[in-house]
Amino acid sequence: MNIFRILGDVSHLLAIIILLLKILKSKSCAGISGKSQILFALVFTTRYLDLFTTFISVYNTVMKVIFLICAYITMYMIYVKFRKTFDSENDSFRLEFLLVPVTGLSFLENHSFTPLEILWTFSIYLESVAILPQLFMISKTGEAETITTHYLFFLGLYRALYIANWVWRYYTENFYDQIAVVSGVVQTIFYCDFFYLYVTKVLKGKKLSLPMPV
Repeated sequence: MNIFRILGDVSHLLAIIILLLKILKSKSCAGISGKSQILFALVFTTRYLDLFTTFISVYNTVMKVIFLICAYITMYMIYVKFRKTFDSENDSFRLEFLLVPVTGLSFLENHSFTPLEILWTFSIYLESVAILPQLFMISKTGEAETITTHYLFFLGLYRALYIANWVWRYYTENFYDQIAVVSGVVQTIFYCDFFYLYVTKVLKGKKLSLPMPV
């Protein structure tokens, strides 16, 4: 553990809390991509299967459980409780365009060819592209609510902090995980345009519109 890892986890958790509070306060999931949330739930589910096999620390276990619970609560809010407010017409990204190549890559490039390791690798690759349906939805509608942009900012900040965490671990522990690092860098790149627009528009009180990221 180091400060970058802890701040990254806090940023990630804060992003999820912002999203849930946004939905609960407005009683609406307008502007939120249900497909991105499905992918994030899939990421957490396949990554945290080691909850049943390995104990690392209380902190690690608690954070994993919180992320899993929040992911499925978010899906419940979108597809059940507030489904009438869900904008399915604009949430039209084709998930198979992400799931098929990610699944294939997880079988081809992994640390060891075992079920848990393949699923962990799948979760890492999938997380790097899970935000694309949300970014696609914003580009399709032309703008995003301010609270949604705050959610995206902290989600992107979480990945940027994890890159700092990997750099720190490389120099202090001589630890390097190529799969995690490359996937994290790819994911952060997808946020670059958003970060620029967030600073130049949202922080100045303007509406955010986002060009197609791919």
